[in-house]
Formats: sequence, C-alpha cells, structure tokens
Amino acid sequence: MVARGLRALRGALRAGGRRFSTRPARAPAMDYQDAIRMLNTLQTNASYLEQVKRERGDPQAQLEAMQGFLERSGLKVEDLDRLNIIHVTGTKGKGSACAFTECILRSYGLKTGFYSSPHLVQVRERIRINGQPISKDLFNKYFWLVYNRLEETKDPAHASMPAYFRFLTIMAFHVFLQEKVDLAVVEVGIGGTYDCTNIIRAPVVCGVSSLGIDHTSILGDTMEKIAWQKGGIFKPGVPAFTVAQPERPLEVLRERAQERKCPLYLCPELDDFEEGSRPLELGLAGAHQRSNAALALQLARMWLQRRGCQGLGELKEVPPSTELLGRPVPLAPAFRLTDAMIQGLRDTEWLGRTQVLSHGPVTWYLDGAHTTSSIQACVRWFRQAALNQDKPHDGSEVRVLLFNATGDRDTAALLKLLVPCHFDYAVFCPNFTEVSVANNADQQNFNVTLENALTRCLENQRTWTRLLEEKVGQDPWLPSPLRVGGLLQPAPARGSLLLVPPAPRPLNSPALVFPCLAQALRWVAQGRDPHLAAPAASGAHAHPAASSGAVLLREAAAVRVLVTGSLHLVGGALRLLVPALSQ
Repeated sequence: MVARGLRALRGALRAGGRRFSTRPARAPAMDYQDAIRMLNTLQTNASYLEQVKRERGDPQAQLEAMQGFLERSGLKVEDLDRLNIIHVTGTKGKGSACAFTECILRSYGLKTGFYSSPHLVQVRERIRINGQPISKDLFNKYFWLVYNRLEETKDPAHASMPAYFRFLTIMAFHVFLQEKVDLAVVEVGIGGTYDCTNIIRAPVVCGVSSLGIDHTSILGDTMEKIAWQKGGIFKPGVPAFTVAQPERPLEVLRERAQERKCPLYLCPELDDFEEGSRPLELGLAGAHQRSNAALALQLARMWLQRRGCQGLGELKEVPPSTELLGRPVPLAPAFRLTDAMIQGLRDTEWLGRTQVLSHGPVTWYLDGAHTTSSIQACVRWFRQAALNQDKPHDGSEVRVLLFNATGDRDTAALLKLLVPCHFDYAVFCPNFTEVSVANNADQQNFNVTLENALTRCLENQRTWTRLLEEKVGQDPWLPSPLRVGGLLQPAPARGSLLLVPPAPRPLNSPALVFPCLAQALRWVAQGRDPHLAAPAASGAHAHPAASSGAVLLREAAAVRVLVTGSLHLVGGALRLLVPALSQ
C-alpha cells in the first residue's frame, strides 16, 4: 500500500513538472545563498551521524580529526581557551538552558556568543552574538574564510573537508574569537564524549540538562549509557551542574565526574530561589522550563564567580526540596537573585519551544519535542495553554495535530502520548516546506530524500489510526474511528497530493498525509491565517475526508493546531507562518 502511494507520488511530481533538488553544482563564492549551498555539499556522502557511528569506538581519533580541521582553518585548541566557554549537554532542554544562560549574562552587559543546533529557519541562527543570529554579511565573510583555508590546506594526507556540523562548529569559534565576545555558550550537538564540541579543553563551567532516551544508535539504548556519554564533557577542576535525574543515571554522572576529577553539583529547584519573594517570570512557557532556568542560574553565577565579576547574588540558607535530599551528588546552594538574573529569565526567547502564534481564529502551538519525556512535557503545556485560551461563544473548536519525526525515534511511542489530547484531525507531512526546496538553501537536507520522508509519514498515519482503534476497543461507548487505508493520489488540479480513505465513513480524528508543509498548513488554515494562502479552490479536496474537514475548519470559531515531533518540522512551519524570520 505504501509502495502504491509512492508510485502515485512520483507520477504526480512528473505530471506537475516538479523534481526534488539534487546536490547543487559548485558555484562561485558570492553571496549568502552561495555560502549556504556550498555548506550543504558537506551534508552529502557521509553525514555527520554516520561519521560519529564509525568513530565512536575511538573517541580520541574523532577529537584528533576535529583538531586537525581546526588547525587547518588557522586556529589551535589553545585559542579556544580565550572564549570563556559555558559547555552544556543533555537530552532535553539543553537549548533552552543555554538560551536562559546567555540572556542572563547578556543582562549584565556582557557581549555574548551562543552556538546551538539545529537551526529553525536560517543556518545563521546557529551562531549568535548578543542573542541575535549573525548577519548574512558576517556569515558570508566567515564561511568563505574557513572554507578557503580548508581547501588550500588539502594534501594527500588531509584531503577531506569536515562534515556539516563540524564545519559550523569551527566557523563559530572563528566568529566568536574575531568578534571578541566576552563569553561563548556552546550547546553540544549529540551526546558529549564523541561530539566535536568536546574539543573544548578548558570551559569555565559545564551543565547537563534533563536526560532521556534519544539517538540510541549512537549513544546507547539505556539511560545509563546515555548519561556516560553526556558526562564526557566534564573536565578536571571545572565545576559542573545538573538537574534532578533518575537515580542510576545520576550515579553514572557522579562516577564520570569522579574519574575526570570534576566537581559536580545538583541544582536546587526554582522554588528555592523564589522562597520569600514573588514567583519568577520566565520568558519560556511550560512547567518543564523551570528546571532549565534553575540550571541556567547556577551556570551564570558560577561563570560570574570564576571570572571575578561583581553582582553574584548572595548565597542564602534555604532548606532544599525533599525530593533532592539523599542524592549521590551534593546540592548546590540557592542564592538571592540579582535584578540582572531576574531580567534575563524574563527576557529569554527561544523560537520553536512552547511557542504560541495567534493568527485570528487559528492558534498555532509550536514545540520541537522529539523524545518521550519531552512529548509528555509538550502535552502538559499544550493542554494547559489551550485551556487558558478564550473559549468560542458557540463552542465550536477544532483541534489538529501536525506531526513528523526523524532519525531512529520510536514514533509509535511518541504518537501514543499525543492521543489523550483528543485531536479532531491528525496531519502528517515531511519537514520540507515545499515539494521542491531548490530556491531555499537554508532548508535543504541531502541526508533525507522526499521519498523516504513520505514513507515515514505513511507509516505514522497507519500507526495513529491503529492507536485510535485500540483506544476505541478499550472504550465500547466511543464511535468507530476512521479506518485509513487509502493511497497517495494526485488531485486533479495543481498536482497536490493527499493520503485519504477510499470511501466516506463517519469521521473521528481522521489522519491525512500531505507531501510538504505548505500544503498541510494551507489545508489546516483554510485561508483564515493571513500569512497563508487559501488551498486551491478546485482539486485540493478531491476526497471526502479532506472535503468534510475543510468545511469544519472553515466554520469553526477556533482552530488550535499543535505542531510537534521535530525541530525541523517546527522550523519549516515558522518559516511559513512568520515570513519575517526568513529576511
């Protein structure tokens, strides 16, 4: 059935004259888009993940390779010591913890650098100065500086170029050093021990956010194995902080800290900082952000202390939360927050994480959650955020799930956690904004083909339907859900595609598949979001599920859409929903 659907897809693409872009030809180095296209060539042949898998048995070889690339670019490892780095790893929340940390220290008047991944809309988001992505001109300048040096130093022994993530890491170091930042917050890409950011040898302080199961083919399939990998960023004499973790992974972190002679501390809960004062206002929504904020406070204060800065915040005697007592890692003391710390927490922005966009009757809830624990947190946030919205007077509200997942993630486990949200429709699509992304180099990904991505979406659609059927089987009072057994078929007009059932049935949370984000978002919005064009009047709803759904979406007083499962999916959605981000 999936194969037939993909055959229909290929036929529709041929009929519409569309062809998914292939590796770009080598172009003269001119502008930002030229730089991005050249950067994208580093995705091909062997992706960064495959490289990590090959080298993980010998981490020293990986770090030596990274050091070789760094030196060919004109830097030495010793040069990185001048960056006053805060190095942060973890499974979920590490990006948010970095964002909180950077904003707190920026509130002290410091010039900050921030390196993170992945990007949502434009590649230059990964390298930030004072909280803002570097300009296209700066990106262009430093890209060609690094690229040309690496090209010029090729020889028979060093004929290769660094893979995509390694290249950007080296480029970020160049940017931060030459732009003379006071500090750099560096987020680990994957894991810690084998990650190319672990070439950093003398950070000022390290952090580990919440641990969970992710990237199992690289990091291992248990929390203990993953904790061992994350603890690989610990350095002798460099203080490290972590948040409350399950008992065994926390013991592994402690053992890693001991073997690396690294003092490790457990962060108190944010409640301990609020003792005797008003609740803190966080720029990022969701209860799960409180542990990220608590980690950021410890990282920022320790950085200020070790760099001899003033305005640290007086330590205070506060009884620790009972659930943190008896842990194998000593508890860090809470302290009285300075005005700069309070302001930094309040002003933190981090796109695509618990973000709400209200576009008239359509409200978009965007969260890049992609692990079981982060999806659980996303569900709690979404249900609370949706409840807090004004209810339509006539009560007509439609809930839509827009989902995709990538890599080796267990999508069935993720989707099962989303069933209790009671979505009226589930929509699946690849992370590509358009069927062809040839004109948008920032969104190109040569490690994933459209065909493979569509296959994954079809599998997710079948999984969702099965989960609903199982739920109905457990509750005989619920009506039978829509049984999805359709094929990808081209609609008569515009070559658009839709996976739909072969015959009309009573609708109960039907599942639909679109070949790209633009088509999926337009169908959900039905012309009611001013940033999105209405779907084609003819041929766009050639099947009963799509047509019936379109009527309900057009007539509902409120449409609430949760976009989750992948940061890349959220990034593509943001590009379409907030066009200014692409400028």
